[in-house]
Amino acid sequence: MASQFLDIPIYRKALEIRMLSVSISHYLRDDLSLLKEDGSEDQDIYFSGDIVQQSSALAPEILKAEKNRYHAFKKYYHVNTLRRLTKLLYKNSKRLELSNSNGMDYLKLLQRELKVFSALQKKWLLTL
Repeated sequence: MASQFLDIPIYRKALEIRMLSVSISHYLRDDLSLLKEDGSEDQDIYFSGDIVQQSSALAPEILKAEKNRYHAFKKYYHVNTLRRLTKLLYKNSKRLELSNSNGMDYLKLLQRELKVFSALQKKWLLTL
């Protein structure tokens, strides 16, 4: 069923962002999973999980909005959820930039992709 939505650019971009987020999380995991000198864990490791969780929710929200194309309230509920997820993803990628990791270039790439996604989102809203 989701294959019919592969023609929608925002849906394809959501899938790309998910793959990128998973790759970034795996890359950062090695840096952030080490214990600090005092034996405590690095709290930033949770942000890497958050970007995976949030990016995984993008495509399903697009599908739900598309399915509810003729139900305004339901459609805009999913559109607003998509906007919130996009903002959270960007915010968490910014938080990860401040972490003790070598993955800053990948986070910049994710942020650029999120900006493209936001632009696609605006165009897509006109078609709903």
